[in-house]
Amino acid sequence: MSQSRLMAGKTVVVTGANSGIGKETALQLAKMGATTVLACRDRGRGLAALDELKAASKNPEVHLLLLDLSSQASVRAFAREFESRYRRLDVLVNNAGVVLPKREMTEDKVVTMFAVNYLSQFLLTNLLLPRLVASAPSRVVNITSALHFKAHLDFDDLQSKKQYKASTSYACAKLAMVMFTYELARRLKSTGVTVNCVNPGAVATNLGRDGAGLLGAVMLAASPFFNPPEKGAETPVFVASAPELLGVTGKYFVDKRQQVSSHESYDELEAKKLWEASVSLTTSKTR
Repeated sequence: MSQSRLMAGKTVVVTGANSGIGKETALQLAKMGATTVLACRDRGRGLAALDELKAASKNPEVHLLLLDLSSQASVRAFAREFESRYRRLDVLVNNAGVVLPKREMTEDKVVTMFAVNYLSQFLLTNLLLPRLVASAPSRVVNITSALHFKAHLDFDDLQSKKQYKASTSYACAKLAMVMFTYELARRLKSTGVTVNCVNPGAVATNLGRDGAGLLGAVMLAASPFFNPPEKGAETPVFVASAPELLGVTGKYFVDKRQQVSSHESYDELEAKKLWEASVSLTTSKTR
C-alpha cells in the first residue's frame, strides 16, 4: 500500500492538534488517508488548524472536537461526543502539553501541570478504551520527553504542595506518562491494542511561551536551535502508522527506534501505585 493510503479507513485522534508536534502529526496522518480528529482546547485556533490541515492534506475527513484537558468534565464530554460520532478509533495520540510558571489548580482540584500533561490523558485513554478495543488492532501513542530521566515521583506529594518548580512538575508528568504507557500495555495484553511512548526530541513549539517562568524563558531562548515540528512529528507518526510495529507494545521510541527509558519508569509496583492514584484523582472511576 502506498504511503498516501496507509491509514485509509482508519480513525485517529490527536490531542493538542492546533500547533506544534500535534498539528504536524495530525497533518501527516491525514495525508495518509486517516479520518483525523483534532482535539483542541481553543475553538478559534482549532478552526484555523482545521481549515489549514484540510487544505494541506487534501483530505476532507479532518474534524474538530473541543477538549480542555484542565477539566475532567470536558474530557468526559469529549469522549461521549466522539463515541456518538465515530464508530471506531484506530489511533489515539496523547500529545497535548503545557508549562506554567506558578502552581495552579484545575476545577477538579488537581495541579494543572499534572492534569494537562498526564492525568487527563490517562482519563481520556480509559474512556476511549472500549472504542480502541473494538477497533483492534489499534494503537495508543503517548508523547513524553527526555526530561523524564530527571524525574522522581513522590506519591506523598503528587500535587506539588511542598515545593513547585515548573521544570520538576513537567518532568514528573512526563515520567508518569512513560509509566502509564507500560502499565496500560500490560493491562491490555492480548486485546490487540498496543501502547507505546515517544520522545520527539527538542522541538520548537509553543510550549512554555506564555510567560512560563525560567523554564519558559530557557525554552524560548533555545528554540532557534531546536528541530522544527515536522521533524518532531516523524517518530509519533511512525509509531502510529508503521505496519512493522503491529503488535509491538510497551516500548519507548526515539528517532524511530526503541530505546531504554529511565530506571524508575520500569518499576511495576510504582506504576501500579500511579494507576491507583490516577483513578482516585479522576473521581475514583474512569467512566
